[in-house]
Amino acid sequence: MNRWRALIILGMAQFLMVLDASVMNVSISRLVEDFDTEVTAIQAVITLYTLVMAAFMITGGKLGDMYGRRRVFTVGLVVYAVGSAITAVAPTLWLLALGWSVIEGLGAALVLPALAALVAGSYQGQDRQTAYGVIGGLAGAGIAVGPLLGGWLTTYLTWRLVFAGEVVLVVVILFLLRWIEPQPAPEHHARLDVVGVLLSVAGLGLAVLAVLQSSSWGWLKPRNPPFTVLGYSPTFFVIALGGVLLVLFRSWELRREHPLVRFTLFGVPPLRSGLLMLFSQNLILLGLFFVIPLYLQAVQGQNAFQTGLRLLPVSVTMLAASMSGPFLSRFASPRTVVRIGLLVLFASSLWLVGTVRPELDDLSFALAMGLLGIGLGLLASQLANVVQSSVGEEDRSEVGGLQYTAQNLGSSLGTALIGAILIGALTAAFGSAVAADPRISDAVKQQAGIRIAAGVTFVPADQLSTALAQTTVPPQEADAVVGSYREAQLDGLRVSLLAAAGITLTGFAFTGRLPAGRASVGSGGTRKDGVTVRG
Repeated sequence: MNRWRALIILGMAQFLMVLDASVMNVSISRLVEDFDTEVTAIQAVITLYTLVMAAFMITGGKLGDMYGRRRVFTVGLVVYAVGSAITAVAPTLWLLALGWSVIEGLGAALVLPALAALVAGSYQGQDRQTAYGVIGGLAGAGIAVGPLLGGWLTTYLTWRLVFAGEVVLVVVILFLLRWIEPQPAPEHHARLDVVGVLLSVAGLGLAVLAVLQSSSWGWLKPRNPPFTVLGYSPTFFVIALGGVLLVLFRSWELRREHPLVRFTLFGVPPLRSGLLMLFSQNLILLGLFFVIPLYLQAVQGQNAFQTGLRLLPVSVTMLAASMSGPFLSRFASPRTVVRIGLLVLFASSLWLVGTVRPELDDLSFALAMGLLGIGLGLLASQLANVVQSSVGEEDRSEVGGLQYTAQNLGSSLGTALIGAILIGALTAAFGSAVAADPRISDAVKQQAGIRIAAGVTFVPADQLSTALAQTTVPPQEADAVVGSYREAQLDGLRVSLLAAAGITLTGFAFTGRLPAGRASVGSGGTRKDGVTVRG
């Protein structure tokens, strides 16, 4: 039993890191009310959290190499607790963003790469695969508990108690930290590549920011941007600027003796495929977990706790499937399991499209969500072990940074991209419906067109009805506008779910270099361009 004590602590930390996002997603409507803001503002806060993690995850992995993984793991937990405490008492939206999105995000960027490397360093062979299955399962448990716990507290008490509880859990983890055996001390203290950090953070930040703002800025035709470029929306130009900075980052790193990222690592085929699949997995997961709670709360009128209950099937099946890695490895290769998982994800996404109706079909929705969890869990059961086992011990902290960078960049783009597709489809469908409705006068159509051009927000239709009742719009025309908005909401949700299904299909292109054998990945290693290549 003693050999699994380290896994208990590392698993608690993994659970803690996942809990936040699932709590926030299920509490979107209450957060909008508490901070007197809009859905897009909460979407920005959620995106910023995962973006901060993605942008600084590589740096966190490098700091683990420089100063020791357990030490950086400890410092990260303390930073995370400080952010949780600020979030628990935040009176304004900007303090919520500071405590949760920035400070907690920075703490997680220190914790997660060290966590991945500590798991790999503490266990070998079949034990390692079991350990990663448990870590993946506990991530699923965080997704399971988050909506239920967050939903119950949000509905009957306050979501702030979740973050206060996180501070307590961090204290428990720190008290039991001695259960993790000390890792080998770093051989040298290379200086941190500050220029590389700035280039990577700016490049990633600008690209994700532009995707996030695309629903209000417009993609080509300007909608409501802060500025235009040659008469066009700045969206693509900001994305391009981010891309240029990332190219400069790569060029800079290739000339460094001690780079922030050794790009030779991407020459390891299983590692490259595993990272791309982790990116795709989280893009789909966080995109869906942003859209589905909006459907349940804004369209179906359910509270946070009821939403958590509706999300329970995906959480339970994801937990079960993600812990099945060691069992599945006896019968199928990681490549086969991942491809089956993608097929299941695709089928469940299409099924969810069919459940988006004015009236919720509880059984069909629950079955579709359960199938979604199986697909996500099959991916989680394989990918972390593939990534970490594709390199040697000395590369694992850096690879841990790459692993969680891929996941959190996927999470950021998932929330930003799927959310932008949702708002864009809602805007287009609402504008078309209003323009084509003969019950609505030309004057009201003109007013609606001006409002739609400025940007449409995803809100409960009753809220729109209340707002129209305070204007001079005749009641029968107001009812027609609200009816068009209800239909547009459903159209927008279906389009965003179809987009998730399409992204799932593209994932098959990244699976070709995943391990095709049933044996555990890697048992020996050779050096190639400074990288220990496994398998």
